[in-house]
Amino acid sequence: MSESSAPESAAAGSPPTLAALRPSADSAELPVHRRTIDMQSFEREGHLVVIGILHDQRPWASGEFGPDSVHRMELGIVVRRSDLVIVDAEAVMHTFPHAECPTIEGSFSDLIGLSISRGYTNAVQQRFGRERGCSHLEFLARSLGPVVIQSLTSMAAQRRENGGDESGVLAESGVQWLTNTCHLWAEGGIGQQKVALGWRPTKETYPAPSLVEIRRKAQQ
Repeated sequence: MSESSAPESAAAGSPPTLAALRPSADSAELPVHRRTIDMQSFEREGHLVVIGILHDQRPWASGEFGPDSVHRMELGIVVRRSDLVIVDAEAVMHTFPHAECPTIEGSFSDLIGLSISRGYTNAVQQRFGRERGCSHLEFLARSLGPVVIQSLTSMAAQRRENGGDESGVLAESGVQWLTNTCHLWAEGGIGQQKVALGWRPTKETYPAPSLVEIRRKAQQ
């Protein structure tokens, strides 16, 4: 990148800001590094199949002195929908920096038996954190958990979109799986209060109305 195309420096003596340093929307500047994460889930007869792929690239690399693709790793799980327990798991390293890297793939079968809804992140870190696993596959493993939760709400929305009955999905999952997954779904928090007041996801409003609005309508 030439000096003329670089973002303007922050004023002397002041800390740099993202607004000042980030590339413009129409910039042709190549990043030093690009990491992409792709997560997809599929419904399969009472189960969810979730597949995550992590890809690290050096977009500027010619390939003459090193690879332009550094990591491409895949982790897939099968989750029983009724209790969100992992019943199968497989890790595959497609691109990796050391010949010995794939020897850790089989260890990720230890995901089998873990519950997505109860202490999942801590369990993953205990099994695969730091020297016990692969940092890239461990990242994918932790990231798959929230995708499972989101997939449940997407399944209910898909049934609603197709004119079907979403109650089966909601009965199996319910809002209990969302409890304490974020500030909005803290126990007794905004999300649970909205549900208690009768709010349910609809196609008419997105994002959902505020708790104040929902409470006002409930009182009318």
